[in-house]
Amino acid sequence: MSAPPNPKPFKLLGILDVENIPCARDSILYGSLGSVVAGLGHFLLTSRIRRSCDVGVGGFIVVTLGCWFHCRYNYAKLRIQERLAREGIKNKILYESTHLDPARKQTNGGGSSN
Repeated sequence: MSAPPNPKPFKLLGILDVENIPCARDSILYGSLGSVVAGLGHFLLTSRIRRSCDVGVGGFIVVTLGCWFHCRYNYAKLRIQERLAREGIKNKILYESTHLDPARKQTNGGGSSN
């Protein structure tokens, strides 16, 4: 018995593809942990069940969005750094051993003027 060739991806609420969207899995996991901590903490302090559930939902939303934006910001920074590194490598390969090579200008320009 072999596995199906294309397993169906896990989608949260039918819309959020947790496997393929960067940062989605971590944000959901941290949000659920934040929900439990906020709701349980509020319940232990006040013993109000309905209000504690509301605080738990609010904690989920705040922590999920906070983790999401933090992770996406870092992901975007990483993508920009990768793109700059790729362009730098491409230029290094393109201009190496030509008169346009910046490394060659630095070594040739530092000679003595006799």
